Amino acid sequence: MFNFNPLTIKQIRRFKTIKRGYISFIIFCMFILISIIAELLVSNRALVVKYNDTYYFPAYGDIIPGKVFGLDYEYETNYRDLAKIFSSAPESSNFVVLPPVPYNAFENDLKDDAFPPFAPSATDKHYLGTDKTGRDILARLIYGFRIAIFFSLILLFSNYLIGISIGCLMGFIGGKFDLLFQRIIEIWTNIPYLYAIIIISSIIIPSFFSLLIIMVIFNWINMTWYMRTATYKEKERDYVLAARALGAGNTRIIFKHIIPNTISIIVTFIPFSISGGITALTALDYLGFGLPAPSPSWGQLLSEASEFTTSAWWIGVSIISALILVLTMVTFIGEAIREAFDPKMHTTYE
Repeated sequence: MFNFNPLTIKQIRRFKTIKRGYISFIIFCMFILISIIAELLVSNRALVVKYNDTYYFPAYGDIIPGKVFGLDYEYETNYRDLAKIFSSAPESSNFVVLPPVPYNAFENDLKDDAFPPFAPSATDKHYLGTDKTGRDILARLIYGFRIAIFFSLILLFSNYLIGISIGCLMGFIGGKFDLLFQRIIEIWTNIPYLYAIIIISSIIIPSFFSLLIIMVIFNWINMTWYMRTATYKEKERDYVLAARALGAGNTRIIFKHIIPNTISIIVTFIPFSISGGITALTALDYLGFGLPAPSPSWGQLLSEASEFTTSAWWIGVSIISALILVLTMVTFIGEAIREAFDPKMHTTYE
C-alpha cells in the first residue's frame, strides 16, 4: 500500500467533500472505462456466438470468416445477419449475442430507399442517428472520445515530464543555464504552432503520433515557467537550507523536498491540461488538419453539424452535448482539485 503524507490525506478528504468535483471525477472515470471497453458495448462484432455446440468470442478475437458459420463467403462474418439467420430457425440451439450498439465507428449502414444522414432510431439501433456517410454517431462519439482522452493523457505526461524537468533545473541551477533556456523559450513562444501543423499537414498525412509530437514540441513551455518560479521560491526555504547543511545532494533536495512542495501546482493544472488537449485535437480535426478520415473524431462530427444544421439536427445536438458535458466535468474537477490543494487551506511541507 502507498503511505501517503498526512497532508496529502487531508487534501484528498477535502477533495471528496467538494461534491460537484468529486461526482464529476467519478463520472469522468466511468467515461474513460467505457471508452476502454468500447468493443463490448459498441461494435459490429458479436460478443458470443454459439454454433454447432462450439462457442466463439469474436469481440477481441481474430477475424472469423463467414464460412465458419456455414455462410458462403470468405470475409469477416456479418454478425447482425448471422443473428437474423439463427433467429429464423428457432429449433436450432445456435445463437448470437450482439453488443447493445451493433455497429463500429467505421461501418456505413446504408438503405436502399434513402440517403444518410439518418435520424435516431431505436429500431435500427442507431440511438443517436448516423452521419452523412451512414456511420453510427454514438459509436463515433465513444471511439472519438477514446482517441481524444488518450491523446490528452499522453500529451499531459509528455509536457509534464519535459516541463517539470527543465523548469526545476532552471530554478534550481539558475545562472547561465536559466538565461539560456529563457531565451530559447522566448523564441519558441513566438512560433505559431498552428501554422506549423498546417505546413506539416500539407506535406505529410498527419497521424496520432505525428500530431502528438508536434503538440509536445510547442506545449511544454507553460509548465516550465510555473516550475521555474516555484523552484526559485522553494529552494530558498529553511527546510532546503537545512537539508543542504545536513549533506543532502542536489538530486535528493529536488526529488525529496522541492518537487513534493510544488505538488499543488502540478496537480492543479492536470484537469485543465486534459481539457486543453481535447479541445486542441477537436479544433484541428474541425479545421481539417487533424487525424485523417475515417478516424472517429469529434472535430469531424462538429464539422458535419455545421454542414447539416437543420436537416440533421441530431448530429449537432450529440457532439455539442458531449463536448459541453466532458469539458464541464473537467472544469469542475479542476476547480475542486485547486480548492483541495490550496496552500491557504493547509500547512505546507516543511
